[in-house]
Amino acid sequence: MHDLLNAVLLGIVEGLTEFIPVSSTGHLLVAERFLDLPGERWDAFTVVIQLGAILAVVAVYWRKFRDVLVGLPSSPDARRFAASVIVACIPAVVVGLFAAKYINAFLLDPARAAPFIAVSWIVGGILILLLERMAPEPRYLDGDRLPLMKAFQIGLCQVVSLIPGTSRSGSTILGGELLGVERRAATAFTFYLAIPIMVGATILELRHKASALTRADTLNIAVGFVVSFIVAYAVIRGFIAFVGRYGLKPFGWYRIAAGAALIAALALGW
Repeated sequence: MHDLLNAVLLGIVEGLTEFIPVSSTGHLLVAERFLDLPGERWDAFTVVIQLGAILAVVAVYWRKFRDVLVGLPSSPDARRFAASVIVACIPAVVVGLFAAKYINAFLLDPARAAPFIAVSWIVGGILILLLERMAPEPRYLDGDRLPLMKAFQIGLCQVVSLIPGTSRSGSTILGGELLGVERRAATAFTFYLAIPIMVGATILELRHKASALTRADTLNIAVGFVVSFIVAYAVIRGFIAFVGRYGLKPFGWYRIAAGAALIAALALGW
């Protein structure tokens, strides 16, 4: 029962934080330490339940993906959409293949990772508050029809999310805004990018961590997966409307507060 409760809590954290600009990796790391769940077993568990969040994106946008897959042989719009997603993924894939080993090793040492994540939360929050004010008047209003060069530039912004404590969605949405993409269009494009990037990252990490899981973990994984899917589905459904109305500033203030709280906890000996 204790493990099932931990699975539910981690599933909630994953589903809540994966697609909003607050750093799911940082929140999962802090949650694991707060729940006293060190070791490769729970690290591997959090990797697996990311698939629940990925499935939530597919569930929300299944019509879009179905139309693209069906239209690839004959539709120029479908081929352009697929090309824009592929092109945007290239920078993070290339850099991630070289950097993943070092990033994972860094995250396994909480004495170094936790202070770094706290600072990253604060710096990222400040950048959100500052850079959103600098965003130009949007020229690209449809996330389904971005020029390939614009998609590639957003992909370059996504590389920043490889730094622990930053955020994939924050990097791409804010980067898209600074590149003249309308906020809701950039948010939708960020969700499209999530599937290939997260699937690839999950497969890469599971190659090294899957051995830490056993058959006894099957129920915990199933519970965490389902909870992650349900929570992420709800977040995705409401996030575009929320961002369109309020922007990223609420998340910037949250990151600063969360980073300050983590620094205070570390200073008190946590």
